[in-house]
Amino acid sequence: MNDNSQRGNVVLVHGGFVDGSGWQGVYEALKADGYNVAVVQNPTFSLEGDVAATRQVIDGMPGPVTLVGHSYGGAVITEAGVHEKVTSLVYVAAFAPDKGESVSTLIADPPPGAPVPPILPPDNGFLFLDRDKFADSFAGDLPRAQAEFMADSQVPWGLDALSGAVSRSAWRTKPAWYLVAQDDRMIPPPAQRAMAERIGAQTVEVPGSHSVYLSQPAATADLIKQAARG
Repeated sequence: MNDNSQRGNVVLVHGGFVDGSGWQGVYEALKADGYNVAVVQNPTFSLEGDVAATRQVIDGMPGPVTLVGHSYGGAVITEAGVHEKVTSLVYVAAFAPDKGESVSTLIADPPPGAPVPPILPPDNGFLFLDRDKFADSFAGDLPRAQAEFMADSQVPWGLDALSGAVSRSAWRTKPAWYLVAQDDRMIPPPAQRAMAERIGAQTVEVPGSHSVYLSQPAATADLIKQAARG
C-alpha cells in the first residue's frame, strides 16, 4: 500500500459543461495531505454512462472511497455511491436527487427571481451554455481569462444526462456532506440548502460562484477531508 492510501481514497466527479481538469487545485490539496485521489472523466452523454465511468474508477481504488460530485456530478454520485466501497458522499454546489428524480425534475420549478442559467436550446441532443454569459453565470469569481477558456472548452452536456433518473439514492444509507456556494448563479443557494437539508448533510457555506471548487479549492478540500475522516 502506498503512503497516500493511509489517509484514504477520494474520487472526484465533475459536472456538466466542464471536464475533470477543474479539480486540479482540490486534487493537489488532498494529495499534499496524504490522500489517494482519482478524477473521473465522465463523458456526460447520459447519467447511466457517467455512473458506469464512476464505478469503474471506484473499482480501481485500493480501499474505502469518499465520493465527491460537483453540480450534475451530484446526480452521478447519488447513483454510483451505492457501490460497496463508498463510505461517504460530498456534494459541492451539487444536485442531490432522490429515487425517480433527475436534474431535469429538480430544476423544473425555479424559485421566483432566481437567476436563469443561460443554457442554449439543444443542438443534436446536447446542451451548451451561452459563451458570452458563461463567465457571469458559471465562474463569476474566477479570472476572466480562465472563465473565457472554460466557455470555449465546454463539454457538450447530453439531454440523457439532464433527464436521467436516479434508481437508488446512496445518501439514504450513507453519510453526506454539502458545500453551499453562496454566490451561485447556476443552482440558487436556497435550492442547495434545501437539498442539503433533505439528505441530512453536514453543511458548510463558502463565498463563491458555481465554480467554487476552482476558486476555493482549500475550503472544498477541507470539507472532503472531514467526510473522509467520517
